[in-house]
Amino acid sequence: MTLTINTNIPSLIAQRNLENATKSLNTSLERMTTGFKINKASDNAAGYSIADKWVTHLSSLDIATDNASMGNDLLTTTEETYGLLTSHLQRIRDLAVQAGNGTYGSTSLKAMQSEIYARLEEISRISGNAEYNGIKLMLYSMQASDADFNKKLGMSSDGINLQVGLYAEGDSVINLDIDLFKNATVSGLFKSMESTTIQGVTLKNMMDDAKASTFTPSSSKYNSDDGYAIFSAACSGLKVLSKNSNTGEYSFILQTATNRGANKMIGFIDEAITDISSRVTSIGAAQNRVDSAITALDVQSQNITSSLSTLRDTDVASESSKYIQSQILQQASATLLATANQSPSIALNLI
Repeated sequence: MTLTINTNIPSLIAQRNLENATKSLNTSLERMTTGFKINKASDNAAGYSIADKWVTHLSSLDIATDNASMGNDLLTTTEETYGLLTSHLQRIRDLAVQAGNGTYGSTSLKAMQSEIYARLEEISRISGNAEYNGIKLMLYSMQASDADFNKKLGMSSDGINLQVGLYAEGDSVINLDIDLFKNATVSGLFKSMESTTIQGVTLKNMMDDAKASTFTPSSSKYNSDDGYAIFSAACSGLKVLSKNSNTGEYSFILQTATNRGANKMIGFIDEAITDISSRVTSIGAAQNRVDSAITALDVQSQNITSSLSTLRDTDVASESSKYIQSQILQQASATLLATANQSPSIALNLI
């Protein structure tokens, strides 16, 4: 081998190997301190792209799970509120059954009417105040004329969509039908059945029978003081005779024996209870779907996390071995570099 002074090939070789060993040592050190074997695109370009997408998906899956959980809370709120309405309707039904018995005088029937009136008010109050995160849950009107009113409720005619997936496609959305959130005030429950015939009479017939010719309601709406008075009178076998303009109190008279309709109101109340029961059944089915979506999201998140770990996480046992190996090579290269740098000095012995 040629002995030269200006060019020290052994030193260059030692320098190159020292640089490689140091680079490998730094890479192992970075991987063990971050816990990731892919820290930048140059580590694994394809793997970096895949890992970045999976991290995004995991974040979105967490949000989707929260969305589903909030949807479940909304449904639970709606269901429990419907339970309150049902309890009031059941009590009104009990009072109508009681009033339908001919053993009660006008004083007793007026007492029943007063309780029915209060419970009708409470049904509308509960329905009007039922909301979740600013969304009114029991006021949506199916009448086209109420479109402007519906816009204020926080939902459209399509109902409420729960975003429980990663994408905009239908499979990532669970729709809660608008029928679950229809108007559940006294008007919402009974106005639509005015023409329904039960025991030979319609609900409108019953309301007309519960008004004396001397009484002219100021409002035809069921959700009004006059509406509650007429409805409660029908349920208790009374007629609204008049209303005191100063005190707002109503006076009543007994309906005649031929058209006394307290017991005939039972069927209409049953219709309302059935309506609510149908809504609650649908809510239960929707809750099962949402629960299933949450489970699926958890499984999907777990599998992506496992895949991401395989792709990106550092195998500490393997990397620590590489670290020790690189450390030894670095030390050896440094020692040999010092030796190689002294090699040209041998030439002095020849001069």
